[in-house]
Amino acid sequence: MTAIDGATRHRAREAALQMLYQWEVGRASAHEAIVTYWPSRAADEDEPEDKDEDIPEAARDFANALVRTTIERVAEADEIIAAHARNWRVERMAVIDRLVLRLAIAELLSDPEIPGRVVINEALELARTFSGEEPVPFINGILDAVLKTLKRE
Repeated sequence: MTAIDGATRHRAREAALQMLYQWEVGRASAHEAIVTYWPSRAADEDEPEDKDEDIPEAARDFANALVRTTIERVAEADEIIAAHARNWRVERMAVIDRLVLRLAIAELLSDPEIPGRVVINEALELARTFSGEEPVPFINGILDAVLKTLKRE
């Protein structure tokens, strides 16, 4: 895969989270979420705020792989979340918070090349962008505990 800079990876993670939201709320399959997401972004290319049309193919591949990996490992991620979220059932968490956690855990489990702290920081930025400041300490606490459990740096 072509090297992708940090800002582009962040935009790819944002795209992955949006596709996962479509999968979770819209009940789309992983394939449907992926194939409908990118054309819908290109349709909005007249929008000056739209940053997705300039995401290179390698970053799109990264986002698509994150979506597939997260969906494939959702049961495993949910077990991990449940083990670390005291007094919280996974299905009762806010959708975005749950998806941010699943995405980060799937990335921690599947890509040991990316430092754990980077994955956590990216997850916290996604939470801030899509959910607000309130869930950030909760998500940080769970992901810190997961990182320790996985014995990752």
